[in-house]
Amino acid sequence: MWRKYGCILVSCLELLCLIIHPFKSQILTKDSVTVSVDGVVYFRVNSPIASVTNVTNADFSTRLLAQTTLRNVLGTKNLSELLSDREGISHSMQSNLDEATDSWGIKVERVEIKDVKLPQQLQRAMAAEAEATREARAKVIAAEGEMNASRALKEASLVIAESPSALQLRYLQTLNTIAAEKNSTIVFPLPMDFMAHFIGKK
Repeated sequence: MWRKYGCILVSCLELLCLIIHPFKSQILTKDSVTVSVDGVVYFRVNSPIASVTNVTNADFSTRLLAQTTLRNVLGTKNLSELLSDREGISHSMQSNLDEATDSWGIKVERVEIKDVKLPQQLQRAMAAEAEATREARAKVIAAEGEMNASRALKEASLVIAESPSALQLRYLQTLNTIAAEKNSTIVFPLPMDFMAHFIGKK
């Protein structure tokens, strides 16, 4: 009779195709940041007899091992590596889990890291850092623009200095632009030596 129930149990386990177990862990990363990680492990029972005889509860043991493996793997990663290299971490976990559960008759098909939750305080700090970085980059770009403009003005002044008529033509062009905009103010530039003549008389 026991042999009959044993055959039924083995048949049921063989029909079981794929088991999906979500898991969640609090992880301390290499740079001492505590994060909450949600993941899921996909595995199948390759050897029903080994999964019954070599381990008390194959499903529960695999889930616990997945959590422990996740802590061990992520404990060697910085926060930036955790956020940017999820696929590599998943592959590393899969190979470690598959090797460890092989004697239990379990084949780990896939491991996925679904979500990484950061503390609110850290999220605010990262947002402030990103904003400061953007502002600094904007200032650098503006400074580079000013530098390029000043170089262009310097080159233009050298070209104009070579020909006095070029300065007069530029002046007339500026007056034309002002007149086209229907402004009532027209600026007449005076040479500095002309002003120095009147200052000298005083």
